[in-house]
Amino acid sequence: MARPVVGIIGNQHLINDQYLTHAGGSMNSEAISDVSDCLPLVIPADPRLVSVEELLDTCDGFLLTGGRPNVHPEEYGEEWTEAHGAMDRARDAITLPLVRACVERGQPFFGVCRGFQEVNVAMGGTLHPEIRDLPGRMNHRMPPDGTLEEKFELRHVVTVTEGGVFHHLFGTTQVMTNTLHGQGIKTPGARVVIDGHAPDGTPEAIYIKDAPGFTLSVQWHPEWDAANDPVSRPLFTAFGDAVRAWASRREPALRRTG
Repeated sequence: MARPVVGIIGNQHLINDQYLTHAGGSMNSEAISDVSDCLPLVIPADPRLVSVEELLDTCDGFLLTGGRPNVHPEEYGEEWTEAHGAMDRARDAITLPLVRACVERGQPFFGVCRGFQEVNVAMGGTLHPEIRDLPGRMNHRMPPDGTLEEKFELRHVVTVTEGGVFHHLFGTTQVMTNTLHGQGIKTPGARVVIDGHAPDGTPEAIYIKDAPGFTLSVQWHPEWDAANDPVSRPLFTAFGDAVRAWASRREPALRRTG
């Protein structure tokens, strides 16, 4: 039986500083295939090439990945500054309406790092351009040096709400995570529930209140070692279960129209 399809939001990437590609990290595809047990499909996030309607019809769920470019501050009513860093307006044009459509339809998505921030902006929230510049905050950015293993090593605790959805998934209210981001939530969007925080108060885990589908998003990168990490695995497993449930509900309708 065919596995349900998860659209993995890709990022623009230059090979040899010349050849433009739409790329997705292999660890994202591995997490979706090996842990969620779904078919990974990398999406070129550009409205010239795909539409939100096509994506909703083609995919059963979506992984909103991390990426170096940030959500443009104009999307939440602020002007761009040097602190906001690089932008990807094409990705903004796809992911923000995609999130809103998925919330309304109950179609599952899982937001990671930039994807976490996209979910907040899509729901009307705002972002800090640079977390480490705020009083009392730690540096959440990727360490500049070291091996890949050292860059993705577990660096701080995330405390989630007792009795909340993340507590039920993890079986505990405190988990260790990596951290590789510069921006973060300033004000939560409408219906955005902040369910987990870093020790310095930075929001790390959210979901959408009263949404009919899976809307969990995290600020860290659970795709790293997802098959073995005790925090990552339940997230991708639960996401896969939600995607299969969505696919099973819509299959009869597709057969009737086919």
